[in-house]
Amino acid sequence: MLKNLEILEEKLGYKFKSPKLITEALTHKSHKQPYDNERLEFLGDAVLDLIVGEYLYKKFPKSNEGNLSKIRASLVNEKGFDKLAKYLDLGDYIYLSNAEENNGGREKPSLLSNAFEAVMGAIYLEAGLEVVNDIAIKLIEKNHSDISLDSLFCDFKTTLQELTQARFGLTPVYEVVATRGPDHLKEFEVAVIIEDKEYARAIGKSKKMAQQEAAKLAIEILKK
Repeated sequence: MLKNLEILEEKLGYKFKSPKLITEALTHKSHKQPYDNERLEFLGDAVLDLIVGEYLYKKFPKSNEGNLSKIRASLVNEKGFDKLAKYLDLGDYIYLSNAEENNGGREKPSLLSNAFEAVMGAIYLEAGLEVVNDIAIKLIEKNHSDISLDSLFCDFKTTLQELTQARFGLTPVYEVVATRGPDHLKEFEVAVIIEDKEYARAIGKSKKMAQQEAAKLAIEILKK
C-alpha cells in the first residue's frame, strides 16, 4: 500500500493542485497505464539543469565555465537525484508493476532518480520556475552539507581505488611532485602511482582537485 501523499508534500513544502499530474509523475512505465512519468522526467531534467546552473553561477562567481560544468554534472545526475529521492522516501509513493516491485524497483537508483525529476517537472508545470527552484535548492543544500569546488567533483579517486583493488589487489598512491605560484594562486601537480608505476599526472588549484584529475586520467588509461 502506497504512503499518504500528504507526508511527501510536507517534506517538499508543497501541496499539489492536480491529482492527475502528481499521479503521472509517480507512475512508472511498468504500471501499464495510458500514461507514465517519462515525459515529466524529461521536463524535470531540463528544469533542474537550469536551476542548478543558475545556483552555481551565483554561488561561485569566480569559477570558470569548465569548473561550473563539472560541479553541475556532479549534482545533476542519477546518483545525486537518487540521494534526494531517498531523502523524500519517494520509493514509497511510486506506482509499479508487481514484477518491478518484486525486482526491488522501489530501491533502484535509476527509477528513483527518474521519479524525482518527474516530480520536479510536475511542480514546475503547476507552480512555475521560482517555486520549483526554491524546493530543489533547499533539498540540495540539505543533502549536500559541504557544497564546495572540491567536494562536489565526481569522486574519481574512489572509482580508481575500486578498479585497482579489483585488478591489482592494492590502492593507488598520490604524490605531490611540484607546487607552483604564490600562496593565493598556488597550483599543485600530483602523480598517481600504481604498483610503483606512474600512470598519470594532473595540475589543480588544490591537492584534492589535482588528485581527482589524475585519478580520472588513470581510469581512462586502465580502461583502454
